[in-house]
Amino acid sequence: MQEWFAKIASDFSQTFIEKDRWLQLLKGLGVTLEIAVLALILGIVIGIIIAVIRTVHDQRRGVKKGFGNALLNLGNGICVLYLTVIRGTPMMVQLLIMYFVIFASSQRTILVAVLAFGINSGAYVAEIIRSGIMAVDAGQMEAGRSLGLNYGKTMRYIIIPQAFKNALPALGNEMITLLKDTSLVTVIGAMDLTKVALVIQSRTYQAFMPFIGIAVIYLVMVIILSKVLSVVERRLRVGDQR
Repeated sequence: MQEWFAKIASDFSQTFIEKDRWLQLLKGLGVTLEIAVLALILGIVIGIIIAVIRTVHDQRRGVKKGFGNALLNLGNGICVLYLTVIRGTPMMVQLLIMYFVIFASSQRTILVAVLAFGINSGAYVAEIIRSGIMAVDAGQMEAGRSLGLNYGKTMRYIIIPQAFKNALPALGNEMITLLKDTSLVTVIGAMDLTKVALVIQSRTYQAFMPFIGIAVIYLVMVIILSKVLSVVERRLRVGDQR
């Protein structure tokens, strides 16, 4: 037993202490969080735009034809194509296409990763937000219009905030999934948390400690994010009861 603890201590020292490898892991964690946060912001922006276009298209279905409707139909068709392609292909393949095909001459791996993950996340966020909008009572739109607000302002100030509240649990799951999926950026050489662990493993020839270590780090991040989302949901529910 004593020998086992001594080996664990030695492996821990080689993985985290020697040559300040914990600093490398810290930098890798920073890259992971940077990609996740920026991709989430991009995904939310894309998701809201697509959700609004598809919702407006559905609500105006059956309205007589015109240039505005033709433009809306075109936009909806592009959105449906985007959703079909992005949700129907693996994230890994999208990342590889983005890095080796679309941005083949670029070495900015973090930017490519943010675009790839943001575009992928946007497809899922769009359907989440759209379902949240559909869950808002139709009377809310009528109430906003009766107050003199146009369609855009009613969506911005009344419908979208309520849709976010309805969709928050599903959005939370998407955030967690996105955070974990960032480990895929190792395939394009980005020095994220997982890539740093692979580099450490290749130098120390110890697989257990670096991989278990980053697994614990990911787990802690997910637990913290889940707690934050739970607090936000609880406060929103309290606000509804007032």
